[in-house]
Amino acid sequence: MTPNEAFEQLQALGFDAADTTVLFDHFADAERRGKPGHGFSRIPWLAEQQLDPTARPIRRAGENGIDRWDGNGALGYLTLAAICDDIVAEGVDGACLVVASRCFPTGSLGYWVRRLAEAGYVALLTATSPRRLPPPGGGEPLTGTNPLAIAIPSSEGEPLVTDVSMGAVTHGDVIAGRAQPEELVPFGGPLAHKAFALAVGLELFVSALAGPEHSAVLLVARPGHDPVPAFRDLAAGVRLPGDA
Repeated sequence: MTPNEAFEQLQALGFDAADTTVLFDHFADAERRGKPGHGFSRIPWLAEQQLDPTARPIRRAGENGIDRWDGNGALGYLTLAAICDDIVAEGVDGACLVVASRCFPTGSLGYWVRRLAEAGYVALLTATSPRRLPPPGGGEPLTGTNPLAIAIPSSEGEPLVTDVSMGAVTHGDVIAGRAQPEELVPFGGPLAHKAFALAVGLELFVSALAGPEHSAVLLVARPGHDPVPAFRDLAAGVRLPGDA
């Protein structure tokens, strides 16, 4: 699918110009970074979902140090975009914990934390999804792939971004035809119990804060130190997570 075809297909789903651009930018970035499972292959998949292209996320009243958002029927991509817009526009004094309920699908989480790191913030983001990972010993899926993304800004310009799904492959890989559904198991081979433990922990962590529906939790803070340049020097040219 060409970029022009992708943009036209998104418009055909009924999204307005602004939302179409948000979605297209996310998918195009994934394509550029060699992540086709989060790229244009997602558009036909979206077309098969029940969508309300007019839905808008809602920012709820915060409480107990938590900023709360409700996807309110909007795509998770658009909910996270609105949250990032709000953080960049309003700023964060110290640290902020954001809980986004009913926030799905969220796409490549590294995309969102990278945007916050480029604005000068340390950011950590996780999100739940439909149950797709079985326990290492086999059986019915118990958790989502529950990715975890972390971004650290740098005075040298490019932030360091990690974005890891708990699956040996991603659901996006299956959608894009790059993997078979039976390959969607916790990563790690004989040590897959470690990825499964992380998936379970993140599943229940998000659910405890956001409720039973697929949701996301974001931690944002101003850094007190810039560790990235020294770490890049230590790595001595090794490709680090998130590097283009």
